Amino acid sequence: MSFFALHKITARKIIAGLFVASIAALPANALAAPQSGTVKSTHGAWSILCDTPAGAKSEQCALVQNVVAADRPEMGLSVVVLKTADNKAKILRVLAPLGVLLPNGLGLNVDGKDIGRAYFVRCFEDGCYAEVILEDQLVQTLKTGKAATFIVFQTPEEGIGIPVELNGFGAGFDALP
Repeated sequence: MSFFALHKITARKIIAGLFVASIAALPANALAAPQSGTVKSTHGAWSILCDTPAGAKSEQCALVQNVVAADRPEMGLSVVVLKTADNKAKILRVLAPLGVLLPNGLGLNVDGKDIGRAYFVRCFEDGCYAEVILEDQLVQTLKTGKAATFIVFQTPEEGIGIPVELNGFGAGFDALP
């Protein structure tokens, strides 16, 4: 089961969401591994990072957490949640390092429950991105959950679980402009 199937997102809706995200949201490579911008607030393990991208009329913000696998320091993820500029969609974008197995996608477990998989949509020099439109059910799961694990694959058989703290996700999501 994928994030997409779980949340009843059709391929057309995904493509439309990615189009909206590419126009209305911060560029993927500007948010995934935050190097610039201003931390506006911190909510548990999450930070709200804001910046005005080139050509944008106003500041745009995202809820961000960067994590690294405890036993594999080269295996880190940037987890980014943002709202499109028109406020019509919420997006979960995860940057994984180059070298992950793309066809297996990115798995997600929350509090030991398999939520599903999202597929990688593009790669840049800083890594590969998986994106989904956040439906209300997944937002609630993340708000009320205690611990999430994102799973990337280096081989078809070898999944690497990377823990992501959900402490502060709800407050940070609600504070996201």
